[in-house]
Amino acid sequence: MANGPALPVSLSAVEAAARRIDRRVLRTPLVRAPELPGLPEVPIYLKLENLQTTGSFKLRGALNKVLGLSDADAARGVVAASAGNHAQGVAWAARARGIPATIVMAQNASPLKVRRTRALGAEVILYGADYDEAHDRSVEIARDQHRAYVHPFDDPEVIAGQGTIGLEILDELPDVELIVAGVGGGGLLAGIASAVRGRGRPTRLLGVQPSGADTLRASLREQRVVVGPRPTTFADGLATR
Repeated sequence: MANGPALPVSLSAVEAAARRIDRRVLRTPLVRAPELPGLPEVPIYLKLENLQTTGSFKLRGALNKVLGLSDADAARGVVAASAGNHAQGVAWAARARGIPATIVMAQNASPLKVRRTRALGAEVILYGADYDEAHDRSVEIARDQHRAYVHPFDDPEVIAGQGTIGLEILDELPDVELIVAGVGGGGLLAGIASAVRGRGRPTRLLGVQPSGADTLRASLREQRVVVGPRPTTFADGLATR
């Protein structure tokens, strides 16, 4: 591992994130799944981030980013775009720090996630046909109002926050052979990779995307960032172009 390429997010950054968000996020259970017909007879464990405070791992990265802002930047509030899970994470983090949050969500966003985000105190703006259009609008708002932008995945502090999941898995299952994670923008998998590779573990990492939103696979194949067509999947949290 020592001779591999440098990681964009260091192990020390992930460990610092773990200390920063400690006692504010849940250390979610890692439970062994029941044996299912047709699957290999190997132990499979589930990291239950659906039991996280906001129902998603997204709180980890959002909270690490928001708590790391300077007082001056935080005072102006934060802006983000989201399909719903990141929205709730940013709203929760902003409320915890006592600062305003504006979240741009696509017009077809889950009504339940919109209501929950507003219930956490954030201003929600519905804009665009999908996440990417909402993202473009949110960047404009952050720029025009000189506010900090909390990207859902393309931010080192957000990635470090998500990487705390990897630390928790390694603490409880140090000999884990394979970790499988869903991929939308890639922040979760990047964070877990930073933790696993940073600790020198040979664990295999596997990202899974919907067939109707598989731009990461296309980007890796072509060795460049590929922007795909509008996603066609019901998995709204993974529906990125």
